[in-house]
Amino acid sequence: MVSSHGIKLAVHLINIYFGDIVSKVCECLLRKGTLSLQQVLRFTELNKQNATNALLVLIQHNCVQAFSIEQQGGFGEPPKMVTQYMALHDNIIHHMRFPKFLDIVSKELGQECMEIFEGLLQHGRLSMNQIMDRHKGMHKALTSNENTTAADVLHENFSKLAEARYIERCPAHSPFLKTEKEDGAKKKTPKSKMADASQTLEARALAEASLMESIRFLVEADTDTNGAPDDNSKKKPITEAVGEKRKQPETGATNENKEILWRVNFEEFVRRLRHKCCVAHVTTRMDNEAGIVLSAIFDASRRNETIVKMEKTVPLSMDTIYEEAMKSEKGRSLTLERVRDSLVQFGCELPIIGIDETYSIDLKKIIDEAQVQEVESIVMKKYGREAYRIFRLLLQSERLCETDQISITTFVDKKDALKILFQLWKDDLLHMERLGNEGTKMESMYWKLNKVSVWEQVVDDMYHAALNLKLRLEYELHQSDVNGKGKAAGEEEMAKRVKLREKWAVLDSSLMILDDAIMLFRDF
Repeated sequence: MVSSHGIKLAVHLINIYFGDIVSKVCECLLRKGTLSLQQVLRFTELNKQNATNALLVLIQHNCVQAFSIEQQGGFGEPPKMVTQYMALHDNIIHHMRFPKFLDIVSKELGQECMEIFEGLLQHGRLSMNQIMDRHKGMHKALTSNENTTAADVLHENFSKLAEARYIERCPAHSPFLKTEKEDGAKKKTPKSKMADASQTLEARALAEASLMESIRFLVEADTDTNGAPDDNSKKKPITEAVGEKRKQPETGATNENKEILWRVNFEEFVRRLRHKCCVAHVTTRMDNEAGIVLSAIFDASRRNETIVKMEKTVPLSMDTIYEEAMKSEKGRSLTLERVRDSLVQFGCELPIIGIDETYSIDLKKIIDEAQVQEVESIVMKKYGREAYRIFRLLLQSERLCETDQISITTFVDKKDALKILFQLWKDDLLHMERLGNEGTKMESMYWKLNKVSVWEQVVDDMYHAALNLKLRLEYELHQSDVNGKGKAAGEEEMAKRVKLREKWAVLDSSLMILDDAIMLFRDF
C-alpha cells in the first residue's frame, strides 16, 4: 500500500523526466491499480496514441510491468487475451537515487564502467549494440583500430557490471498468467511455486516475468568484434526499440533485432545501501570495531548471497570473517578475540572453539533498531522530551498500560501525561481502551502504541518532506535561469551564483539524507 504523498512524489518525478501526459498515465495506474489499455483511456481521457506512447515510455524506463491474462468473452464469444499494466512505485522512486547508484559504480568500478551505467540510467533499457553506438557517439574522433580496441574494453567493462550484478537482463516484457486450472494441469516449476506463494495478481506477474538466476546476469556476445550488428538485421534507434510486445521469458526482453536488452538492477543497489546503513548503525550504537566486523561479513558473503532481502547474513566461519576484516586498513589492528567480542555484541552465541565455529548476524534486528531510533527522534522533535519518554515506554510494552502507571514510570505529572496521551491518540499513534464503570472514578484509561499506523505516518511524512524539497530545489533552479539570462557575470552576479550553488548543495544534500530515511522504512 503506497501512501498518498508517496504517489504524489512518484508522479512528480515522472513529470520532471517525461512530461505531463506520461505522468497522467502513471498517476492513473498508481491510484487505480492494475489496468488494461481501455481502462487507462477511460480514466485519463487521452487518445489511444498518447496513452500507448506513455505506457511504452514507462515500460522502457522500468516504471511499468505489463502482463497478459485470459478474460471470458461475452455471450457466445470465445475467451480473449487482455494486456494489463501495473505501475512499479519503488522503481519510480529509485529515479531519485540515481546519483547514489552512480557514485557506487564510480568508486568500485571506475569512470569507464560508470559511462556505460549512466547510459542505462538515461535510456532505461539498451542492447549491447545500442551501448556500443552510444559509446561511438561520445568518442567520434577515434580511428577504426581504436574503435575495435575500445569495443573490446567496453565489452570487458560491461561484463564487470554484470558480474557485480549492477545490471541485469530485462525481465519478460509481457508474461502470460495462466488460470488456476491450467496451473493445476501442468507440473509446477520453481517459478510457478513462487507465483503461487503470492496471492495478488501483481506479485504473480512479477514472479512470472523474472528470469532464472543463471540467465539473469549472463553476458553473451550479441555483437561482432567491431561492435556492429548483423548486416541483415534492421537497426532501430534507442528511443524506438522500446516497449514492444514480445515474450522471451527464458532469455530476457529483446528488441526487434532479437538482441538482449539490459537494465539497471535496482535490487543490488538497495542491498548495498542496506549493508551501508547497517554498518553505520552498529558503528554509532556499538563501536568502530563492530562496524568493521559487520562490513567484513558483508564483503565475504557477497559472493554467496542471492539478491533478496535477507533477514540474516550467510553463515560464515570465524577464519573467513577474520581474513576478510584483515583486508581493510582499519581491520588490520583487530585480533581474533576482538572479532569474537564484536560477534557477542551482535547477539551471536559463541560455539566451542574449533567445533563448527560459524556465525550469522540478524540483520532484521539491526534494521528494526535503526527504524525505532529514527521514529523516536521524530517524536522527540514533534512532541517534546516528556512525550518521547512516554512513547518509548509504550513502544517497549506489549500490553495495555494504565495512565497512572505511565505517569509514575516516566516521571511525568498525571495531568501532563494525559494531555500528551490524548494528543498522541488524536494523531492516531495510540490505541485507547476505557475499563471500569463509565462516568465513575472506577473508570480507567489504558493505552497501547499503534505501531503500524505510526510507521505508515512516518513514511508518508517523509515522502511529503521529500516532495517539498524537490519542489523547492526546482524553484531555485528555475529562478536562477530566469534571473541569470542576459546578465554579465560581474562580481555581484558571481556572488549571487555562488550563494545559489551553496543553496542547491544544501537542498540536494538534505534530500539525499531524507531519502536514506525513506529507504530505511520502505526498502530495507
